[in-house]
Parts: sequence; structure tokens; C-alpha cells
Amino acid sequence: MSEYFDDLETRDREAREAELFGRLPEYLRQATSVSSGLARHLAGVDLESVTSREALASLPVLRKSTLMDAQAIDPPFGGFANEEALRGQRVFLSPGPIWEPQGVGVDPWQSARSLYAAGLRPGDVVHNALSYHMTPGGFILDEGARALGCILFPAGIGNTEQQVEAARALSPVAYVGTPDYLKIILDKAEEMAVDLSCINKALVSGGALFPSMRTDYESRGVKVLQAYATADLGVIAYESSHQGALCEGMVVNENLIVEIVRPGTGDPVAEGEVGELVVSNFNLAYPLVRFATGDLSAVLAGPSPCGRTNMRIKGWMGRADQRTKVKGMFVDPKQIDQIVKKHDEVESARLVVARDGDGDVMTLMVKAGTGKNVDLAAVSATLREITKLKGEVVASDELPNDGKVIADERDYEG
Repeated sequence: MSEYFDDLETRDREAREAELFGRLPEYLRQATSVSSGLARHLAGVDLESVTSREALASLPVLRKSTLMDAQAIDPPFGGFANEEALRGQRVFLSPGPIWEPQGVGVDPWQSARSLYAAGLRPGDVVHNALSYHMTPGGFILDEGARALGCILFPAGIGNTEQQVEAARALSPVAYVGTPDYLKIILDKAEEMAVDLSCINKALVSGGALFPSMRTDYESRGVKVLQAYATADLGVIAYESSHQGALCEGMVVNENLIVEIVRPGTGDPVAEGEVGELVVSNFNLAYPLVRFATGDLSAVLAGPSPCGRTNMRIKGWMGRADQRTKVKGMFVDPKQIDQIVKKHDEVESARLVVARDGDGDVMTLMVKAGTGKNVDLAAVSATLREITKLKGEVVASDELPNDGKVIADERDYEG
């Protein structure tokens, strides 16, 4: 069986670039005809002239805040989706809140390629522990694994003992899900005296795969690779290996145009410079052009040792804004503002995200208004209601005067 998913992965880089930009003008014409929101966003642009990276860089960046504002005015998609193409498909609601539609066709989020790079093959039994609830995470890998010909168990999250029992019966060879939940499953299996050595490979997403976690999984006989994906775009890039060794960085997925720009602008930065990841897709159901992910990354020079020739990026290097992923779910500064506004006694708040062992933890620091007392239990309930995540709420006399609403204090090097 081939080492690669298809021939697109190893084609000449210049040929790939020519093919992508050769089809871009017609795609833009079609996309603006089916997406009134995108048409408004690109009003006045000569679409036929967008045939190079330089021309693409002259287009305005599309930010998630723009989508959220448009959706608030014209729900659910603010005119940015082709609703005719969505008949028979799913729609999702992610924290923010923001609506995302499922694209059409087989493997609409293009995850099969990343699964193949992680070693999954047709006939493999796969345990999928990404959430299927409201957000598209579980479905992103579900669609790709089934398109690849795998046999998939849609476990979702929670009910860990039942998940262990299911894995005992099905003997999956692969796990897909968040990086930290695999440890929870394996630890629970040890506690239950269940042998899950059948799991020997994994593709993780929805959170950071810390080096210590990867090392721990390797010691248990599980080779773990990760994919960088978003609910809006699907799999943007993925890790690969060569002769059993992990390759540096992540290979950009096919059928996407990726740029790295200076945060807060649409100006591309030099190769190797850290900036915000901006992506253009070719999805006529949900066309996104120069969509700013809010994530930081940088381009690595040259092709990957694995033989795939597409652009390489360093992977996820933090947030260009303060929107932060916790346990696979984004938390937005707007949500913290909503919490403050629901409690008159709270003057200001700051969410601190840290690590406790191998898990993410949130602490909401709240400052009371003059002469007021904060009901911490009530604020805690609101925090969970709005973010869909548990967190501790603590009172603080003063909060740092640095403009941060969300402070990510996790160490991504250790």
C-alpha cells in the first residue's frame, strides 16, 4: 500500500501553486454568487485578477468577529453560507457563539489525509472520542475515517468506564480525539485491569499535544500524531513521519491556500517569521477567503522529509488574539464579558487557563464593585452555562492592568 494518501501530496510545488491560483478566480466568482456575505466582504475587488499570492494578499482579511456580527444580524450564517448546498447536511453551534455548516460530499473537512499520515488504513477499527455534541469535532474525524474505509466507533466524550468496556469488545487499533482524553481512557483501563494494548496509533486534535504527553504515550506503545483543524475549515495541517521518526512541523492540507500574516493586518510576513495563520478554502458550501484563524504559526523552509511537498508550518504556536482553546473548546473574551454583565456585583474579570497534571484548568478571577460582594457559586454556574466548561471562580482585590481578559499560562515547551 502506498505511503501517501494520493499523488497530490507529492506533486511539484510549483505545479500545486499554479493549479490552486489557476482555479481561484472562477472559485471566487462562484463563491460570491452563492454567498451574499462574502460578496459584500469582497465588494469592489477585481476577482479575475486574483491569480497570485501577491494579488490574494491585497484582499481584506475575513475575521471570525465579522462572521459573528453578521450571524447576529442575519442568523444563522449571516449570508456567508450557500444554504442551497446544505440541504441534507448538518449545522453546528460552537462557542462564541458561531454557527458552522457541514460541507457537501465525502470527507467534507478533508481529515482522511491526516488520518492516513497517522498510519490509519482501510479496515482499521477506530475509537473516536471527540465530541459529537453541537460542535463538529467528532464529525470531522468521523467522516474522514469512514471515507478512508475504517470501522468507526462514535464514542464521543465522557462515560469513560463504558468507553473502556467498548474498547475491550471492539479492540480498536487507533484512537482519535483530544490529546489528554486518551490518557484518561488508558489510565481508567489500567484501573479496571483491561488490556488496551490493541491501541497502537492515534491522531489527536482539539488541544495541545505536550511533549511529555507524547513521550508517555510512546512508553505505552501508542504512536501519536496530531492534526491542526478548525470547525470552520476542517483539517488545515497535520503531522507526518518518515522511517518511523516524527517529521518537524506540519504539512498543509491539499485544496487550501495558507498565508502567515502580521497579526492585526493582512500583510504576509517573511518565511520563518511568526504571524497569524490565514486560510482560503475551495468550499462552495461555506466559502471562506483569507479567513483569519486567530492562531499563530510560521512557515518552515523546504519540504518535509516524509516526501510530501506542500508548505510546512510549525504548527500551533499560540493565539494572535485572546480567544483560547480549553479542553478542545474555544473560550472567547466576549463570553467573559457576558459573565460580567450577568452579575452586577462584578466589576471586571480575568480568565486564567493553566495545566494541572495532564489536564487544562480554568480559574475566573473576579473583582467586585465598590461596596459589593460577589456570589462566587452563582458566577461559577454562569461560567459553566456560557462556556460549557467547568472552572473555579475566585475573588480578587485587583486584576493585572495589561488588557488581558483571558490569560493562557500553559507551558507549551514542556
